[in-house]
Amino acid sequence: MSARIAVLTVSDRAFAGTYEDKGGPAIEAWLRRAITSPVEICREIVPDGRAVVAEAFRRWADEKGADLILATGGTGPSPRDLTPEAMADVVERDFPGFGELMRAVSLREVPTAILSRQGAGTRGRCLIITLPGKPSAIGTCLDAVFPAVPYCLDLMEAGRIETDPAICAAFRPKV
Repeated sequence: MSARIAVLTVSDRAFAGTYEDKGGPAIEAWLRRAITSPVEICREIVPDGRAVVAEAFRRWADEKGADLILATGGTGPSPRDLTPEAMADVVERDFPGFGELMRAVSLREVPTAILSRQGAGTRGRCLIITLPGKPSAIGTCLDAVFPAVPYCLDLMEAGRIETDPAICAAFRPKV
């Protein structure tokens, strides 16, 4: 079964059209380079805010059948950055290793990575990962954590993803 991936940009300005969404396209471009199996990639822009982001996560996981949601934006320290709180409202299980690894690899590039609150969790058969908003940071974080994503989806009985090992060497244990 092919995977359905939702790319969710969380940004008041991008939602209002006063700022070009660069995060969503950066995620989609990374996915299209790395994934070799058939996937459906859907993009949406929502404003910042705990309730609206939580609703978007629920809608994609519960109604639209996303196997994977990659959200960009809303993970920093500003008052409207509430994506982690929205994710906490909807996930059933938290996977803190994703956020720990993303911050660790980002710290090699910028000291302000400690301000970012990325993370991951599951809702049903959907894995939700929150990413930073800056396109270069998105690539750094996906390079680090995505090798674990295909196997995680396998274990959850979600859609299957195959990757190009030259871009992303997905780990699956030998049977």
